[in-house]
Amino acid sequence: MAIILGASMPVVREVVTSTVLANAHSGAGALASYAKSSSSVVLRTSWIREVGVRDALRRRAKFYNRTEVKGLVTLRSALVEPELLSPVSKDESALKKLHQLVEDVSSADEGRARVQRVLGYAKKIPRLPADAKVPENRVMGCTSQVWLTVELSNDGRVYFGVDSDSEVTRGLCSILLEGLNGATAEDLLTVPVSALKGLKVGMETQSRANTWSNVLLTLQKRTSMLIAKKAGLSTVEPFPSLLITANDIVAEGDFAKAQAKYLSPDKSKVEELARLLKEKKIGVVAHFYMDPEVQGVLVAAQKLWPRIHISDSLVMADRAVGMANEGCKHIAVLGVDFMSENVRAILDRAGHEKVSVYRMSSDHIGCSLAEAAESDSYIKFLEEASKTPKSMHVIYINTSLETKAQAHSRVPTITCTSSNVVQTVLQGFAQVPDLTVWYGPDSYMGGNLVEMFQQMLSLGDEEIAAVHPSHTKDTIAALLPRLKYFEDGTCIVHDMFGKDVVDRVRQGYGDAYQTAHFEVPGEMFALAMEAKQRGMGVVGSTSNILDFIKEHVTQALQRGFEDRLQFILGTESGMVTSIVGAVRKLLVDYQKLHGSSKVEVEIVFPVSSQAISATSSSTTNGAYESTLAKLPIVPGVSSGEGCSISGGCASCHFMKMNSLDSLLQVCRLVETPGEPLLTAHHARTYTALIDGQALGDLGCEPILHMRHFQATGNLPEALVEHICR
Repeated sequence: MAIILGASMPVVREVVTSTVLANAHSGAGALASYAKSSSSVVLRTSWIREVGVRDALRRRAKFYNRTEVKGLVTLRSALVEPELLSPVSKDESALKKLHQLVEDVSSADEGRARVQRVLGYAKKIPRLPADAKVPENRVMGCTSQVWLTVELSNDGRVYFGVDSDSEVTRGLCSILLEGLNGATAEDLLTVPVSALKGLKVGMETQSRANTWSNVLLTLQKRTSMLIAKKAGLSTVEPFPSLLITANDIVAEGDFAKAQAKYLSPDKSKVEELARLLKEKKIGVVAHFYMDPEVQGVLVAAQKLWPRIHISDSLVMADRAVGMANEGCKHIAVLGVDFMSENVRAILDRAGHEKVSVYRMSSDHIGCSLAEAAESDSYIKFLEEASKTPKSMHVIYINTSLETKAQAHSRVPTITCTSSNVVQTVLQGFAQVPDLTVWYGPDSYMGGNLVEMFQQMLSLGDEEIAAVHPSHTKDTIAALLPRLKYFEDGTCIVHDMFGKDVVDRVRQGYGDAYQTAHFEVPGEMFALAMEAKQRGMGVVGSTSNILDFIKEHVTQALQRGFEDRLQFILGTESGMVTSIVGAVRKLLVDYQKLHGSSKVEVEIVFPVSSQAISATSSSTTNGAYESTLAKLPIVPGVSSGEGCSISGGCASCHFMKMNSLDSLLQVCRLVETPGEPLLTAHHARTYTALIDGQALGDLGCEPILHMRHFQATGNLPEALVEHICR
């Protein structure tokens, strides 16, 4: 976060809203936000005079928007109300002073000497009083406990106190204190996280570097909020969230409360579903993003019938095969149509042709992303690839079997998931050095791949090798011109995590843990990548996001002290069911072993405040009004909720076609005289031929290529030979 308002007097702080601060990352957007707030600024002129800044009414200054891009600072300027700003501070810049302190510590030749210097700094700072060491002053993302207090003086300077239960951490924080304490707010807010990268202290650990970065970001966030508060301007409107403890779940905000409707599933429906599944040997595979009522009932029914599985799309087909191996005669698929098609195809290849596969609607259950790969523009994209020697098409798993077959008939194709796409692309270039990769159909994922590889150019070869051992800075630079991606395909859910939502996240939640699906727009991707570099972010699949949250909750519990973790959920809100279930289990299990759990976990939904509708696929009962503490799981939103043109679409309406009523109806009709009524519910099968090969078999080949890569770490020889023909 970086803002220069060109003045050291308090008027500077009065005119900065948190919106402007957040938009520092978006160039002209900051100026637009500033312009929108100018009327309220002018109305405060009389107040400004009262605090002793009349000189500000006679001076011109410039408003600078600094955006840090790969360690470089780009300056943009625009004139603002000249009478509102005072002269730029003539003090030594906070950034320059901080650099000098970093160089002082880093200049020691031997690691032990550097540690001693840091410990020397630790002795200089006073301890915070006990009443300041409270949860609200904690800095998130630190392995040791770190407390931070911040004050903004009448002359516009920032004074802070910092303390830790680790002496090395205290020393690191004391360097920040000595360099930045008493600095003007505008100076402090211009300090980039990259300023801290030069510090070397003995045996380096990523956690130490992360601690320093997190303290700085928290200091800047709290400073910006003090600025807005002192000016009497509104701070960031909080997003809806769920606060999870071992004993309770509390919903904050209308959107979060809407998700609590089905926390306590109808017991009679749970029992009926479990009975039908067990009697008729029906297995259920469901995607994370399904309807909340279904999700609540399924989680409860799992205790009575274990052949129920909730996961991302790839694992659904695997579990269906496992259920068939265990004796299931039917599989109910809760997802979009390409998921049921994949389940059908994988079951057939596993020798389970007689196991029936049912969809939950007689209508088409579409997917905007999968349909983008069926467009004429995608065919043209593939035709261009087919004319390019040594091309490999990497297609996202979330596409239809027919799309995979049609693509593979034109270009050697391998499927990928959001969790293995980076390794798939890098391995392709490693095995075929002069390869050209064509990725599709998700435009955001393709753009994010390019951005990630461009960021890798700022890393050393050793760091790049940690991502993929066969690559260096030179090979990454060489592959970038030969990485092509389709530019006209998006998921309607992830498409909405755009600039407006990201600006609000930066304003109010910049120091929180950031999670983002690989399919989100570049703004959300960049935010999560920034957080990832300091150990507080993840970009990947739904499973990657779930694992990240579980890992950090586990670490917090192991540390044994009071903590509150805040996670921004940058994907479809249906994920929260699995997240809450996993988090509650960790907290409850810890409490059983140790008597109490001091960790709280907040899941934040970055959705528009207008993202609420009250539609549902079936009627509810009064159970949802029961105390949240008694409820075991939190499902996603009901059909239609979450989407807004203001940004932050939290729900996929296609997924919400998988209603509880439909599931129960399918189960009731299976193996009865009414079963013919389910004809339209059967998963699609393919009998057509492409170049003499069955479409279903050809569509499965890219999936099998990926499975080979997942098992061995190498592309299969058959695929490499196909590429090199």
